[in-house]
Amino acid sequence: MSISTPAKPFTTEPYKYPKSRAAFARATAVIPSGIYGHQGPSEGCYIPEDAFPRFSSRAEGTRFWDLDDNEYIDYMCGYGPNVLGYNDPDVVAAAEAQQRQEDVVTIPSSIMVDFAELLVDTVASADWAFFAKNGGDVTTLAVMTARAATHRKKIVFVKGYYHGVAPWTQKLDYPGVLEEDVANNLTVPFNDLAALETTLREHRGEIAGLIAQPYMHGNFVDNELPADGYWQAVRRLCDEHGVVLIVDDVRAGFRLDLAGSDHFYGFRADLICFCKALANGYNVSALCGRDSLKDAVSSITYTGSYWMSAVPFAAGIACLTKLRELDAPTLFRSLGERLTSGLVAGAADHGLTLATSGEPALFYLRLADDDSLMLHQQWVAECVQRGMFITSHHNHFINAALTEADVDRSLEIAHEAFGIVAARR
Repeated sequence: MSISTPAKPFTTEPYKYPKSRAAFARATAVIPSGIYGHQGPSEGCYIPEDAFPRFSSRAEGTRFWDLDDNEYIDYMCGYGPNVLGYNDPDVVAAAEAQQRQEDVVTIPSSIMVDFAELLVDTVASADWAFFAKNGGDVTTLAVMTARAATHRKKIVFVKGYYHGVAPWTQKLDYPGVLEEDVANNLTVPFNDLAALETTLREHRGEIAGLIAQPYMHGNFVDNELPADGYWQAVRRLCDEHGVVLIVDDVRAGFRLDLAGSDHFYGFRADLICFCKALANGYNVSALCGRDSLKDAVSSITYTGSYWMSAVPFAAGIACLTKLRELDAPTLFRSLGERLTSGLVAGAADHGLTLATSGEPALFYLRLADDDSLMLHQQWVAECVQRGMFITSHHNHFINAALTEADVDRSLEIAHEAFGIVAARR
């Protein structure tokens, strides 16, 4: 369904951020960079930087408010964890009930077993579940498990990968990364089976695992879906060469298919990593895998002070249960298609070309009329200053609290922003 909004005068007053600016000035004195990571102003996703707020004050459903009480329809969703809506009442109630009983205790709560059983019942490639906190915790464990199981060193990555911030995930020229950290990393292009076959053949008997996202949803580049038959051929090649196939489903997991994104694309991973949508913002991640790798992962000493915290397990059970009741992947696809088709039509109304890519539940946007990306950054900034929170060079997320009315309001904001940048041209 394509939705276009009639042209209107540019009447929306852009947001101002004096309280955010003051808080950021305080932050730079006591926190490295003020805000670190890719939410920080130095990472290139918030340009021009003065168009974006720095700190939030509250959140509810599909919205958050900044320190200056500006309201946003949020398509970043906490960079993914908000899958049901901020402060979802069912998840909060489950977490609060568990908190009243116990959380971090000397020995784990049996709710950990309940959560693992639910994951095994839900995820097609899961015979077991191992819990941690961050996505990078479980991608690291997946690589360690592949090496423990095969007694090999090398790992195949797909060009443009992102699997966290541990040294093994980085490039050699990154500060603090040693040559030894990445000496066993091999890289192949996505959707290039010939390159993968050549790499596996040239390093026969040396490769422990292949780790990849279900589709390429990287930053600063249009997202790329797998070609027909690609994953089935990758599965066959990994089997032929005794390579552990790892799917990093940290970002896409449960948004495409509750059984896992490997199931969505018609193959079965050996190991699959989840985090963002697992518990609607409560801090838990999970590595799931085949029974054949259970002994290998059991042999690894790998834990953390809060990894058996019971409250996030309760939140995760409530989250997955509600996602199933809502048939959330179908909802996400429908809302994502409504939004992206409307954005494309809105751009065209002003003589602009908006490229959308990736899956509708995790869509990527790029104004294709300016190779420098400046026009796109200007449009994003105008949207943000009017209450539609997106970022310039990252994929975006749909959550279950979003309504068609929210989408239509977003299209009105985007349409006005398209008009502003078109007039400037």
